This record gives sequence, structure tokens and C-alpha cells, in this order.
Amino acid sequence: MFNIEEFDIKLDTDYLGRNFVYVEEVDSTNKFLLQTKEYQENGTVLLAENQTDGRGRLNRTWLSNKEQNLTFSILLNEGINPSLINIINLASSLAVAQSIENLYQLHVELKWPNDVLINKKKTAGILLESSSKGNKIERVVIGIGLNVNQPNFTGKYNIPPTSIRLEFKKVVSRERLLSELLNNLEELFTAVEHAPDKVLNDWKNRCKLIGEKIKIISGEETKFGIFEDIDENGFLILKTQSTKEKIHFGDVSLR
Repeated sequence: MFNIEEFDIKLDTDYLGRNFVYVEEVDSTNKFLLQTKEYQENGTVLLAENQTDGRGRLNRTWLSNKEQNLTFSILLNEGINPSLINIINLASSLAVAQSIENLYQLHVELKWPNDVLINKKKTAGILLESSSKGNKIERVVIGIGLNVNQPNFTGKYNIPPTSIRLEFKKVVSRERLLSELLNNLEELFTAVEHAPDKVLNDWKNRCKLIGEKIKIISGEETKFGIFEDIDENGFLILKTQSTKEKIHFGDVSLR
């Protein structure tokens, strides 16, 4: 079980997680917060021990052991600037990285657009989704799947998975980790509004693929080039022999 009191003691936010919903099971925390009329408070966090239809990016299934990891979503529905959506996505993975580093002194790397890696193995992923009416974004939901205390992983993966427990060699407090993550994320959301360049630079400092020859799979298309940079909108700049191209999404790997 998740100890809400232990979590709440360390939570130091103005709005993130102040409305905290804990459930044993839901189809998808993202789907629930995108559609619900019951929970509409900005900063609402929904944590589920089990998702029957948990999804990652590109509609991939996200598998997680009950009561060992953190699978949760965050609702944002106030003052959303559409031009900053990608930076919010990067800030979310940056907050995960900062929290792991702060609490466990593990070296964390980030992989565009939303993977969190320890020792080249995936420990977390982010799925940002939104709903809009006309030109206005009404809701942004940030789904985070974080492998915390899972002792082993079975199956085949594009990137080998790991957990904080496996890398830190100890079982850790999910409650403390979630409060630290939300504390960091709220600070980063403020920075996204007032100093997005700093968020981008902090993110880029943890991305070891910048400057490398890479392969990008985007839908049915495969592209090759040099990962030159991330632009001010959070897009990947791919440099080829003849041109530079903005990449909006895709799977990136070393060539």
C-alpha cells in the first residue's frame, strides 16, 4: 500500500498533488484524468497501483508490478501556453532525473523525447496528452511510469529496463520519491514560464546523444543524421548532408 501520510509530510508544493487521488486499479491514469468530470482541480495527481490499459508513447503497453512502482498522472488545466507543451514534456523527465539524483545519487541520462535512463537502461517514461476545444488547450495530462522497487523484468524491450532498486541496491520509499518529484516538477513548471532556456539547457546537459550520429524511426519513416540540438520549442534538430530538419517525434538510437 501507498502511505499517503508519509507522502504528504514531504510534499512542499502550492498545487501539484494537493488534490491526491489513490486507487488500486484503473484502465489508464491518463485516460481517466482526460475524461473525468469528477476531478478538475489544477495539479490533481492520480496514482494507481495497477493499470489494465497502461500505455506509453506510440500506444505501447506499459507494464508495472503492483505496489512496487509509481504509475501516475498529473492534470494541468490553468494557464496552458500551447507553445510550451513540448518544454513541459521535457521538464517532466528532467524532474524525474533530478529527483533520482537528489535522493539516491545515481547518474541519470535523458533520451529525447521522454525517456529516463540509468546506466543506459530505462527506468521511466513520460506520456503527455491533451484535450482542446477550438484553438484552446483545456487539459494537459502528464503520465509518468517510474520503475522504483521492481526486482526483475521479463520479456523483450527496445531499451533494457531497470529500476531504482536494482541500481541503488536497496528498496526505496515510493512516497518520498513521489513527493520529491512533484516538488521539483512544480519548480520546473515555474521555470518553463519564466526561464524556458534554463530548463532546456538542464535537459540537454543530461542528453548524451547530442552531437552523435543517430537513427530516428518516425512512423513508417527511418532517417539518419547527426543529432545537432534541441530547439527552443523542444524539437530535435537533425542534421543531414544536405539539410537540417526539425523532428517532432520518433524513436532515437545511436547509428
